[in-house]
Amino acid sequence: MTDDEKQDIYDDFYDNVNMTPYELEDWLDTDESKSVGKDSGDGESVGHKSGRKIVKIKRKKKEELTETNYKHMNKVNGYVARHTAQRPDGDVKETDWYYSLKN
Repeated sequence: MTDDEKQDIYDDFYDNVNMTPYELEDWLDTDESKSVGKDSGDGESVGHKSGRKIVKIKRKKKEELTETNYKHMNKVNGYVARHTAQRPDGDVKETDWYYSLKN
């Protein structure tokens, strides 16, 4: 992965993930957060696990980010793009679609 690719991923990630680590941790503790997503096989959804990884990434300084971090950030960017393209009509604030996006 080139430095330019990493910068693009980083910029997109910080545009897409607009919650602070603290806000995201609070969200991940809610029943709504835990109520959505495909089970990863251990009782926790794939998206919920991703949210916990995002918290760790956002707590790092840019120079501390690893190749694995950039790969996950890129995966998150792809998910956000696909998910927002499927936005349902109407108010989404209390929907599974919204909860999944926040995870």
